[in-house]
Amino acid sequence: MLEGVLMSFQILIVLIGLYHVFMTFFGWYRKKAEPLCKPQKTFAILVAAHNEEQVIGALLDNLRRLNYPKELYDIYVICDNCTDRTAEIVRSYHVHAYERRNPYLRGKGYAIDWMLKKLWKLPKQYDAVVMFDADNLVAEDFLLHMNTDLINGHKVIQGYLDTKNPFDSWITSAYAISYWNVNRLAQLPRTNLGLACFLGGTGMCFEMNLLKEIGWGATSLVEDLEFTMRCVQRGVYPKFNFDAKVYDEKPLTFMASARQRLRWMQGHFSVARKYFFPLLWQGIKERSWAKIDSALYAANVYNLFIGSVLTIIYWVDYLLPGEKLSSIYHHTYSWIAWFPFITYVLLILSLIVEKVPLRVYKSLITFPIYLLSWSPITMYAFFTQNNKRWSHTKHTRVLRLEDMHG
Repeated sequence: MLEGVLMSFQILIVLIGLYHVFMTFFGWYRKKAEPLCKPQKTFAILVAAHNEEQVIGALLDNLRRLNYPKELYDIYVICDNCTDRTAEIVRSYHVHAYERRNPYLRGKGYAIDWMLKKLWKLPKQYDAVVMFDADNLVAEDFLLHMNTDLINGHKVIQGYLDTKNPFDSWITSAYAISYWNVNRLAQLPRTNLGLACFLGGTGMCFEMNLLKEIGWGATSLVEDLEFTMRCVQRGVYPKFNFDAKVYDEKPLTFMASARQRLRWMQGHFSVARKYFFPLLWQGIKERSWAKIDSALYAANVYNLFIGSVLTIIYWVDYLLPGEKLSSIYHHTYSWIAWFPFITYVLLILSLIVEKVPLRVYKSLITFPIYLLSWSPITMYAFFTQNNKRWSHTKHTRVLRLEDMHG
């Protein structure tokens, strides 16, 4: 009985893994980029900030120099429960600073929901909302790409998430490798196939009419994933723009990274519980690959959790004396055992295609530590998934766009 249950879970995880490998085949090519349209759309740029006095100035400098008519976009900074000089610095740049005080409803999702309601009441209205984090830097042509996608009929767009500080530590290099791989072999395949990409928390653009129609309503610890699921349920598939670059700051230490990823996994569990079965059933009834694919993505956190539990069970069984449990490896071809190696080779190939700096490759030595650490983090998240506490990532230095390209 136990062996049958364990075998069933193993088969399910292998099949899902094979599906993800299948998807990567559609990420090795890029369709010809659509020509950029003349600036037409108006944008409200929202920046969620909590005690960001160290980095907010660099972002505001960056946003004021975007290659887009200044009369077509305005910047609004949400100073969310700030106890430092964030609001003062924002006003010194002659940018809109909205101060929010709510010690009970904490987190970016609540701050965005609050700000959107303020925005809709203003005399000036916009065609779209773009969202960034306070520690970001943005490519100067970002709004040009968003303008083009909106004109071409897309309602939700996700930019290319890159890393601002990939060489600060081994953990920031691991983040960078992961993001480059996801952009190429997870986001781009879905764009090429006409499926829904998933939002990444920053570098996001939303048509204003859509936001007014469905509201924000995403207040979990992973508001980006939650809003992705809400859009897909309504047949609105977020589009990935490979050329619209956003550079995000990553935590320097393993412990800071673990806290951030724990929050992601806790939020991911709550979103999976809420959306997986309804979205999967809806996709099956409508024969919608996009909805089934999004449901499977929402369930990835459970795949990792179950896989981690199975690994522990089989290792304990292997170390204990007596008759051993039968596993999938006893009943199928030996290449299944090479599956982790195959995915690692694909990872390296994605870095080559992305033409990442050569010094990144030495970080592949420590990258498996980062990968393996997801298992204990996910297991701990499973047992603490009802925690709704938002954790803030501290910043250690200031980078500007010219520093990265200089």
